[in-house]
Amino acid sequence: MTPSPAWNTLDSLDAEEKRVLVRCDFNVPLSEENGKRRIADDTRIRAVLPTIERLRASGARSILASHLGRPKGKPNPAYSLAPVAERLTELLGADVPLAPDCIGKRVASMAEGLGPGGFLLLENLRFHAGEESNDAEFARELAAQADAYVNDAFGCSHRAHASVAGIVDHLRPAVAGLLLDKELQMLGGLLEAPERPFVAILGGDKVSDKLGVIESLMKRVDRILIGGAMAFTFLKAKGHEVGNSLVEEGMIESALRLLRAFEESPCEMVLPVDCVAAEKFAADADHRTVDLDEIPDDWMGLDIGPESAARFAEALADARTIVWNGPMGVFEMDAFSRGTFAVAERVASSDAATFIGGGDTDSAIHQAGAADRVSFISTGGGAFLELLEGKELPGVAALKKAAQGG
Repeated sequence: MTPSPAWNTLDSLDAEEKRVLVRCDFNVPLSEENGKRRIADDTRIRAVLPTIERLRASGARSILASHLGRPKGKPNPAYSLAPVAERLTELLGADVPLAPDCIGKRVASMAEGLGPGGFLLLENLRFHAGEESNDAEFARELAAQADAYVNDAFGCSHRAHASVAGIVDHLRPAVAGLLLDKELQMLGGLLEAPERPFVAILGGDKVSDKLGVIESLMKRVDRILIGGAMAFTFLKAKGHEVGNSLVEEGMIESALRLLRAFEESPCEMVLPVDCVAAEKFAADADHRTVDLDEIPDDWMGLDIGPESAARFAEALADARTIVWNGPMGVFEMDAFSRGTFAVAERVASSDAATFIGGGDTDSAIHQAGAADRVSFISTGGGAFLELLEGKELPGVAALKKAAQGG
């Protein structure tokens, strides 16, 4: 744990009767039932409740702000935060009205009219192109509606967006919420002084998404286990025939360079030795477990096989710190979930400090029934990876600047 963070926290904020703009991460998955959109998983909403409840108890007038999906800078009813307002109202036992927009005279009037302990949810920030472009005027309009700013959206803090970074130039005090502070403290401690052996597990689709993370982690950890579709790019670079498995052809040279770097590094890379191959990408596809060089030409690997899972378990056996981002296969389909769930169980039963990051990995560890046996589940995917890569998050840099009076 970092004893004295370089950012100000909620404890330092005198919020009584102040209008406090809280940047949340309400980018939740939605489903549709009988023509009505509903929240499929409210984990991200629940994660920020401690901050919201703290502000309510202090008599603050809370203005909650978030994006949802990718509406491409213009209003789109499909991405309205209306389902979030409904769920917040249920969870808080208080009315959480949804503003018609996130800026403008009508919204400012609604914010001004809030009573102590009251709530207002702004409509999707990304209905304005200025959010993602970090437009100064858009940030200024957002800021004008409040007296203080709280960033409690770790999962968005790697984005240099107006409501995450730019707003801090126009709205002070600016502090970290309880969730953001906890994430930074936990993950900062993980990188500063991990118990060893320190093992990283990386999965998912693309080497290109995690190249920088692998390069950074190989200097910090003792072993890196590679699963998921991204493993096939490394395996093809090593000369394996991988059939029709997903391979980033443009990353073969980078994969070769990394493989050579691992040969000269004390850090060990552990790759799969078998897989569950299927004739097509479908839940009901014909499939079988094969060694890597036995994948039929027109078949694809969709999960690590049992020998690989056993090899990964062995590599985790003596770990004292484990960090995991990315599933081992297409765990959403039952036939290709065994590898991911086997790794989840091994991680959960370990005596190590265990850190999980990324929405898919979060879902996988919950589906495996192992979520309550890991040390920490981060609410961030991209932010989690960028911290592991050693990058400073723009949202955190903005808070540090505010704390230093810059």
